[in-house]
Amino acid sequence: MKDLNKFIESVKNNQCVVGIVGLGYVGLPLTLEFCGKKLKVLGFDVDSEKVETLNSGRSYIKHIPSEKISAIRDSGYFEATADYSRIVEVDAILICVPTPLTRHREPDLSYIISTAESIAPYLKAGQLVSLESTTYPGTTEEVMIPILEQGSELKAGEDFWVAFSPEREDPNNPNFNTSTIPKVVGGHTDECLKAACALYDKIILRTVPVSSCAAAEAAKLLENIFRSINIALVNELKMIFHRMGIDIWEVIEAAKTKPFGYMPFYPGPGLGGHCIPIDPFYLTWKAKEFGAATRFIELAGEINTFMPEYVVLRTMEELNELGRALKGSKLLIVGLSYKNDIDDTRESPSLELINLFEDKGAYVEYHDPFVPVIPKTRKHMHLAGRKSVELSSITNFDLAVISTKHSNIDYSLIAENCPLVIDTRNAVSGSYPNVKKA
Repeated sequence: MKDLNKFIESVKNNQCVVGIVGLGYVGLPLTLEFCGKKLKVLGFDVDSEKVETLNSGRSYIKHIPSEKISAIRDSGYFEATADYSRIVEVDAILICVPTPLTRHREPDLSYIISTAESIAPYLKAGQLVSLESTTYPGTTEEVMIPILEQGSELKAGEDFWVAFSPEREDPNNPNFNTSTIPKVVGGHTDECLKAACALYDKIILRTVPVSSCAAAEAAKLLENIFRSINIALVNELKMIFHRMGIDIWEVIEAAKTKPFGYMPFYPGPGLGGHCIPIDPFYLTWKAKEFGAATRFIELAGEINTFMPEYVVLRTMEELNELGRALKGSKLLIVGLSYKNDIDDTRESPSLELINLFEDKGAYVEYHDPFVPVIPKTRKHMHLAGRKSVELSSITNFDLAVISTKHSNIDYSLIAENCPLVIDTRNAVSGSYPNVKKA
């Protein structure tokens, strides 16, 4: 039988063993936080190569130094495994697995489902299961709980606790980290909520309890839908203002001087990362069950999805002004990760730009100090293995397209040595006649 007071005491006394399923951009930072508070963590991942890397004290995420992994391994607080039968060894299970979209922009819950099926036979009374993967309202209780109950023959809320607490990771953010970002928590029952908050309170400065798992699931979607729509707005304004001869970046800088009623968002070559390009469509899909339309979400999706094509069109326009064709041109994509100063290429618009430019007949290479080799991705498998070229080779290219603004790239070098530069991130400072914004 489960005992809430006993569970809470085990957390307070550092006797609680935490199991983290999925040792990526969400699971690994959580691991470091729990180990830092002297709680043992058993990490689970289906990728045996990741397991071996972590157990050898090495990191595969650039902004997480290997020294931190070797430290928690050597301290005895951390071990990674691919053996899900060891779920019986832990007291809390945090599920941090991907939730992508299918080709038809429908939720792909296969990772959540397979994880639930893997842990269910080994689930025991008195354990807490918390889902952190972003998903549509109802997933925890309509999808995950039935699998756990059927596979374990235990009852959620009676024999074990269930919660949903969405991840809020922002890799390499200098102002916030896992412990300082407030954490929303929803429980299947009041007791489930108390158990989950007790665990997260150990490592998070502020937990934000809400009335249900569905409310917590919806809160995460709202956060990312808000960002998606506002980014789409400035992307649309960028295209309009360009026709008017107005610099969108100057306009944003002026507008954000207003101390109230305005929040700056910035345009770019498209959306990237594991959240904003994907999460809004989880609600779009679920809303259909209730006969509701999601017009703002779908319009924002159309605009943001069009941005890589807009960059190609702007590039062709500027080449035309020089009497050049895109076909046969040597083009350098500058920046491959989806945001600055990280090595994460998930949903990166740079990958789509490579495809589009090559389809138009351009010869394309890329430079990114954070991504020396293109990893395997779901949508761009054919690009895997390509290597970053040195920036010193910039004189060999007809044009460069700046897709990601890294802090360790000399953009003046690009502007001074490349005949045409298409800047999608306002990365080049100063005035260069060959630098055009897109």
